[in-house]
Amino acid sequence: MKQVLIAGITGAIGHALAEQLLEQDPELTIVGLCRDPSSADFRQEYAGRVMLIPWDAAATESAVGVAGQLRELLPETTGLDMVIYAAGILHGPGMTPEKRLEDLDAQAFAHSFAVNATGFAMLVQAISPWLRHRRFKRILAVSAKVGSISDNGFGGWYAYRSSKAALNMLVRNLSIELPRKYRPLACVAVHPGTTMSPLSKPFARSLAQLKVHEPGETAENILDVAEALTENDNGTFLSWDGSAIPW
Repeated sequence: MKQVLIAGITGAIGHALAEQLLEQDPELTIVGLCRDPSSADFRQEYAGRVMLIPWDAAATESAVGVAGQLRELLPETTGLDMVIYAAGILHGPGMTPEKRLEDLDAQAFAHSFAVNATGFAMLVQAISPWLRHRRFKRILAVSAKVGSISDNGFGGWYAYRSSKAALNMLVRNLSIELPRKYRPLACVAVHPGTTMSPLSKPFARSLAQLKVHEPGETAENILDVAEALTENDNGTFLSWDGSAIPW
């Protein structure tokens, strides 16, 4: 792999993924997408190997802008070897995970779907010209086990669960269409495991009973999964340890 795009590069998982990739391969370059490129903080030794583009997963036209700027940084003929969608939202101003039907809010639902699902689809559409090369391509969407319909035994978290289930369906759809034009590739959804990050911080007391990874551990696990991918894995939902998760 030589060119990697990470959407959500300033998030805990996205940043850790970038740092590990840069450390593993001195010839690799990264295109990082985030709302505020000035907030990205990488070691000086990586200067010149990280190209940042402003992008907002929730903004309808943002992916189009990414394609325009990406074209100035990386010729389409050079291509992308891996795309990782690490953007996601569980809570924020005016939105918290719902515990019951009465907590549902239409705006929170729409925002969750925009960031967790729609943003992924529009981004893949925008950067598809960079997938035309004949090298093996990896497309990973950072999903969540709570997005599994089969695995849902507790309910709650309506917007997050639903939007991650939608993300999983997008992965499945793309895994069917993309090989018709861009083979060889593997498009997969990946559950990163519970990770200590701003997303999980409000639930620290609940996390005490779970296995919680540091961002660096999560990044290592995801990259191990990515490295092991073959065309036979296309269209699968995988956990951080490489095991399959039911849809």
